[in-house]
Amino acid sequence: MNLQRIPRRLAVPAAPKASGCATAPRMLPFRPLNQHRNLSSSPVKQKQVGPPSGKDEVKPRNPLLEAYLKKKPTDNTAFGMPKRGDLAKGSVFDTDAAAQADSQLDKTDQKDRNARAMAMALDPDPEGRQLWERKMVMREIRRRGRLTKVQILKRTERESLSKSPFFKTSLKKLGALARQIAGKTVDEALVQMRFSKKKAAQHVRAHLEYARDVAMVRRGMGLGQKEEEGGPAEIQLKDGKRHKVPDKTKIYVDQAWVGRGEYVPELEFRARGRVNVLMKPYTSISVLLKEEATRVRQSEERKEKEDKRKPWLQLPDRNVSAQHQYPLW
Repeated sequence: MNLQRIPRRLAVPAAPKASGCATAPRMLPFRPLNQHRNLSSSPVKQKQVGPPSGKDEVKPRNPLLEAYLKKKPTDNTAFGMPKRGDLAKGSVFDTDAAAQADSQLDKTDQKDRNARAMAMALDPDPEGRQLWERKMVMREIRRRGRLTKVQILKRTERESLSKSPFFKTSLKKLGALARQIAGKTVDEALVQMRFSKKKAAQHVRAHLEYARDVAMVRRGMGLGQKEEEGGPAEIQLKDGKRHKVPDKTKIYVDQAWVGRGEYVPELEFRARGRVNVLMKPYTSISVLLKEEATRVRQSEERKEKEDKRKPWLQLPDRNVSAQHQYPLW
């Protein structure tokens, strides 16, 4: 803009108002002319969506906004009734959903599965499997369906094996506690560990309580629901001691042994900035719990075996063999 034209513009009189009163011209500050370009003033021509009208201006088209509005679902219930709450997807109380899922699982078509593709995982050695099945069938025919003594005891008597996690102690210290509780009832073993001065006794006590609970829940031991005829029984243990059994379903510690774990390094700080590295041992204890009915059976078997034994003779009547002169010349 030329500076010579500035006074001419400032001297132009203002337009008269409707009231007819003349006012002084308004002085505007001198500012540089800046250009602002927006979507409406863009030189690119926009396509008209609808027929142009003289009154309404043509609105610019935004393809991104139109695509978003097409994908967005229309929610007509925004001002209606609120949605009712429901359980979470992984809730254990959602029994209806679990039953529906099971029914859908049963209705699935099993024909889509490819047996050849799953053979490597389900049947990796078909020849070995056939030989094993043949061997089991031959064994069943040879025994004529009769069970062995071990199989009969597994079906008639209960037992529970439980192993503790590793805790910091030695085999020598934990082995003494294992020998102390072996052969005792669970209640008596808990009393012994409760009043023991050994530090590891508290770990053994906690594991005994856990093993007892596992035996009761998983194996149904120690419930005392089965009533045996004859009432309490008095038996003789393997070491010759007499033992009274008031309830044959009572749990006792049949065996207890220890297992060696890893050696974990531990730092021992000494004087003058020295540090000793100590290797601390970790050990576990395993307990095998059984019911008193097992000890009653073992006592009866020992007594029956002793009754069948023949009396000892100092000079038994044997046949004399190889009669000849001695020494031989």
